[in-house]
Amino acid sequence: MPSYGGVSLHEQSHGESFFALFRNRFRGCGLYLLDEPEAALSPTRQLQFLATLHDYCRRGSQFVVATHSPIILAYPEATIYRFGPDGVNPVAYTDTEHYLVTRDFLANPERTLRELFGDGEAPAT
Repeated sequence: MPSYGGVSLHEQSHGESFFALFRNRFRGCGLYLLDEPEAALSPTRQLQFLATLHDYCRRGSQFVVATHSPIILAYPEATIYRFGPDGVNPVAYTDTEHYLVTRDFLANPERTLRELFGDGEAPAT
């Protein structure tokens, strides 16, 4: 159990167990391939993930991350690639679909929901 922060992974939530694995099993100077790590993480934990990822990078690690998270995509100086019909091309953070959709939704959720539901009215909460 020390390899996972002293708490059994079975005694933690999915997100907490992923984060314990990330904090305690990864080492500096490694190459890590991650597929959608945000699937297990709340927005707050995604920010903590970025801080930990940054610490690993300062110690010489490199990461290749497949993500839909605009939070994780925001990592400073990351090279972001878009896979599309025209191949694989670099893209600016603010031009990613994930950034644009999230920005537009947060700017006006009611409008987005009206458009999404096609009925001119957002649902009552």
